[in-house]
Amino acid sequence: HVQLVESGGGSVQAGGSLRLSCAVSGHTTRSTCIGWFRQDTGKEREGVALIDSDGRTSYEDSVQGRFTISQDKATNIRYLQMDNLKPEDTGMYYCAAEVVGVCSVKHVRWYEFNNWGQGTQVTVS
Repeated sequence: HVQLVESGGGSVQAGGSLRLSCAVSGHTTRSTCIGWFRQDTGKEREGVALIDSDGRTSYEDSVQGRFTISQDKATNIRYLQMDNLKPEDTGMYYCAAEVVGVCSVKHVRWYEFNNWGQGTQVTVS
């Protein structure tokens, strides 16, 4: 089982920046894919950015070039740097971890992940 604790959400004006953190503990392997999903009211949870143990990353098309996912292996924290935020980025952001076939936003769905954090709200106005 993997434990995930998010922090760093908040309210920001359009064009601003936020950095989310996800503290990871418990059993992970080289095959564990970790990343960020978001969900706004009335919408399905969607993948935003994923990173594998080798540091390979993938992004949802609408955040490509604005968001950056990274990892600090010394502290086992995953970060999501969000720049040039837009109102459509508003939602609850969740950190998740799972062993999946391909650690890519275009290849996975939220229901394939069994380890979730409690979420952190991001509001862009």
